[in-house]
Amino acid sequence: MAPKRRLPFAKKRSKRSHFPVLFFVILCVLAAAVFFIGSDQGDTPAVPSKKVAKWREWQTLQDLKSLFSKEVLDVIVSSTNDMGPMSLDNFRKNNLSASWIVSGLETSNATYELSQPTMHARQEKPKAKEDKSSDGRAQWSDSPTQQARRQLIEKRRGKRAAEFVKLDDEVTVKLENTAIERSQSVESAVLGKYNIWRQEMENENADSMVRLMRDQIIMARVYLSVAKMKNKLELYQALQSRLKESQHVLGDANSDAGLQHSAHEKMKAMGQVLSKAREQLYDCKLVTGKLRAMLQTADEQVRSMKKQSIFLSQLAAKTIPNGIHCLSMRLTIDYNLLPLEKREFHMSENLENSSLYHYALFSDNVLAASVVVNSTIMNAKDPSMHVFHLVTDKLNFGAMNMWFLLNPPGKATIHVENVDDFKWLNSSYCPVLRQLESATMKEYYFKAGHSTSLSNGASNLKYRNPKYLSMLNHLRFYLPQVYPKLDKILFLDDDIVVQKDLTGLWALNLNGKVNGAVETCGESFHRFDKYLNFSNPHIARNFDPNACGWAYGMNIFDLKEWKTKDITGIYHKWQNMNEDRLLWKLGTLPPGLITFYGLTHPLNKLWHVLGLGYNPSVDRLEIENAAVVHYNGNMKPWLEIGMTKYRSYWTKYVKYDHPYLRNCKLNEYS
Repeated sequence: MAPKRRLPFAKKRSKRSHFPVLFFVILCVLAAAVFFIGSDQGDTPAVPSKKVAKWREWQTLQDLKSLFSKEVLDVIVSSTNDMGPMSLDNFRKNNLSASWIVSGLETSNATYELSQPTMHARQEKPKAKEDKSSDGRAQWSDSPTQQARRQLIEKRRGKRAAEFVKLDDEVTVKLENTAIERSQSVESAVLGKYNIWRQEMENENADSMVRLMRDQIIMARVYLSVAKMKNKLELYQALQSRLKESQHVLGDANSDAGLQHSAHEKMKAMGQVLSKAREQLYDCKLVTGKLRAMLQTADEQVRSMKKQSIFLSQLAAKTIPNGIHCLSMRLTIDYNLLPLEKREFHMSENLENSSLYHYALFSDNVLAASVVVNSTIMNAKDPSMHVFHLVTDKLNFGAMNMWFLLNPPGKATIHVENVDDFKWLNSSYCPVLRQLESATMKEYYFKAGHSTSLSNGASNLKYRNPKYLSMLNHLRFYLPQVYPKLDKILFLDDDIVVQKDLTGLWALNLNGKVNGAVETCGESFHRFDKYLNFSNPHIARNFDPNACGWAYGMNIFDLKEWKTKDITGIYHKWQNMNEDRLLWKLGTLPPGLITFYGLTHPLNKLWHVLGLGYNPSVDRLEIENAAVVHYNGNMKPWLEIGMTKYRSYWTKYVKYDHPYLRNCKLNEYS
């Protein structure tokens, strides 16, 4: 019953204490919230003690050390001492080098943790003053000591940077010089490479299967011979069988990509047989002897193939393309059908006018002669001042006349003569004609299969060119006799192309010399010792082996000085001494070097650029700047073996749309 009596009182008391309790709970919650918010934001007490401040500073530095490397901290401290407090915002604003930017961290946290210790450290310096710039960023005024220190640092940095730039320039120059020396030392004969450095960049493992199969074939041949010698018939048959299989699979392949699919299996099978043969047959002395014999045989085969290649090259150079032969025959037929009154050229009065520009051209090739004339006239400033003296042989006389009657060279003068009409040019007067009629010379030329000629070496093959039998080639030594009333004449070969006006050559002062020519001694093989036999005492006593050679093809001759110095007589003297061909081989350049020795005036090399008939690496800029380009060598531009890269300089002066050329199927690509 007592509990029941006290229940109303308890209820009344509970109502009185409800509001204080609620107030107390709210106060506790607010206090806890303020505590947690304050701890999250890192607010410090209003007046922290020195102990707490030092502890917090030490704790912050430890956190920084865990975040940044020692180098970064050194930069921060140094920059703080010089430029005031900084944060990672400075990094983002490019105030420091990008190499010091910390990646992989949250920027806001890093900024906060970095700014705190620097701010505390800065607050301990009461002398530093802060002001605001117009853009609101903090700027720090420095003491004179700090300014002097900063200037010194900047000066050191600039000096160090200049040293690095200078060192870098020196290294670059050194590398460039090394590269130039390297390129000069590389042989230009390596023409199959895309560039001179490719050899260093080649993959040593490229086409390894092809090389391995070739090595296996060589060793199989060695062991095949040894097995037969030692009567190992079973092994001999196995080696022979595998050898045939490998040769069949290898075929003409030069790379792994060209091998048949079964190559790997055949190579493996051959390896097994060779391993067995090595176990049963290997004898170091015997195998070495076999390899040496194989090497000697291969060397002989290479020399034989090289001789055959030279012979075929010379043979190709001697041949006349079908189209040019057809052209000559058609022109000759039409010329013979032409009435006599229509066979004459106009302006014959200019032929002996020494005030005009006269050219001598000796050729039996109608198409080549037309290119020389066309290119000269098309590049001449005043074509009416130019006179062409063409001399050909009896076979091509009609064709040459007919072509230039149908295609006269504009306002220029042209005249065609037959060398057989020069009755003064006979064997009693001309030593070379007498020598060509001798029995020994006939044997040299017409018994090429004799053991004393062809088998003596391929080096003699080039001298069996029919041009050496033609007096057209030797007529250059008789210019005053052919043109007695002229004072100067420009001699041109028929394998040249004129690209500029040549009248400046007549104005050159030859300084009392007879021959104006471009020297070719830039290369060692164009000196006298490569053309003349200096073991002969006549040659050794009279000439310098290192004397500079020069080129035929474009030569300006002073015919007055020629007559005064009796150049033709000098030529006859030495030609008579060379009847047995002991002073030089056949040709016109060696006797020309002897005849005009000390009488040749060197011309600027741009007058005459040579090598387009044999040298695939003539500088294109030299060709384009040259007054005359010369296709000396076997690869003439009208032959199939001519180099395509140089052919366009010649073909642009050929009238391929001419009816005669079309009828003979002569075109730019034939």
